[in-house]
Amino acid sequence: MNHAAPGAFRRRLIATGALAAAAALTFTGCAGSGASGDDANASGGDSVGVSLIVKTTTNPFFVAMQEGAETAAEDLGVELTFAAGKEDGDEDTQIQAVENAISKGDAGILITPNGPAVEDALVKARDAGLYVIALDTPPADPESVDITFATDNFLAGQEIGEWTAAKLGGEKATIALVDLFDDKVVSVDVNRNQGFLDGMGIDLADPAVNGDEEPTGSYSGGDYEIVGNEASQGAEDGGRTAAETLLSKNPDINVVYTINEPAAYGAFEAFDAAGATDDLIVVSIDGGCAGIDAVKEGTISATSQQYPVKMAELGVQAIFDLIETGEKPEVTDGLDFYNTGVALVTDDPQDGVESIDTAEGADICWG
Repeated sequence: MNHAAPGAFRRRLIATGALAAAAALTFTGCAGSGASGDDANASGGDSVGVSLIVKTTTNPFFVAMQEGAETAAEDLGVELTFAAGKEDGDEDTQIQAVENAISKGDAGILITPNGPAVEDALVKARDAGLYVIALDTPPADPESVDITFATDNFLAGQEIGEWTAAKLGGEKATIALVDLFDDKVVSVDVNRNQGFLDGMGIDLADPAVNGDEEPTGSYSGGDYEIVGNEASQGAEDGGRTAAETLLSKNPDINVVYTINEPAAYGAFEAFDAAGATDDLIVVSIDGGCAGIDAVKEGTISATSQQYPVKMAELGVQAIFDLIETGEKPEVTDGLDFYNTGVALVTDDPQDGVESIDTAEGADICWG
């Protein structure tokens, strides 16, 4: 996807606006009644089968997604099968779950893909007539899914980057980047990282690659130094280890970007143990209810809120409607995916940076 020119295509969907936009998902008619082609997976009053396959159940984000899908499935009479990787990045378990969905004759699959190896299995699912929707994480191969329902992850990163630059007020930024992986490329990992740096005003070398930026230079408010990139696997213990490694390289870090809130909790613990939390800025992406509490308490300085429950609800509804009426969901205008919205949440607003406070964020967390 093209993130080089945010401009008019970027939509800052916050508070009730995000939910209203998500609820306004539009559909377009298709010629046949099948899911991906002319073959239907449900007919004659049979229940619609949908498999939800998430990255892991150790992250509350995906637990919320499961709960949203279950509620929608119950309301619609959809037969929902749930599966999850053993950890973030576990491709083998997801591949097996995709193969199981094909064998069962499901109408469709909702998946947060754990890596590029899963995508070949998704192509097989589409070839078998299943309608495949990626949630949260757009695949590297766009032909492996029919559509993606997701946060604009580059925009989510930009928002915390812009806020950080404004918060620094010209002070030197000594930056630790706590990413997702270092052994595979996943779009959500790259887009959030690169969006954050772009929001800071740091020149990107290759926007599709983490860690190739100039280690020193100027951001929009002053000078910066990137201490390094460390993988966290999106987990609290991984965030702690990553932060400890980065602190050992430079104890003067004052900005910590993290791929998600569990990694942020672990990173903060490492800085707290080192007595290095004075004037520390920790920014992240998720906006879960626990994450909003962490912003309120000061563990996280600002976070970009996304809406996994809405992603899952819309996904179940889309597959149900496709089988019942033959209508397919459409992408958001100007994007190659359906944008479910993002909002910057902080109790320390900065001039020129649109945000909501933790009270507002708590009212809509993971809607």
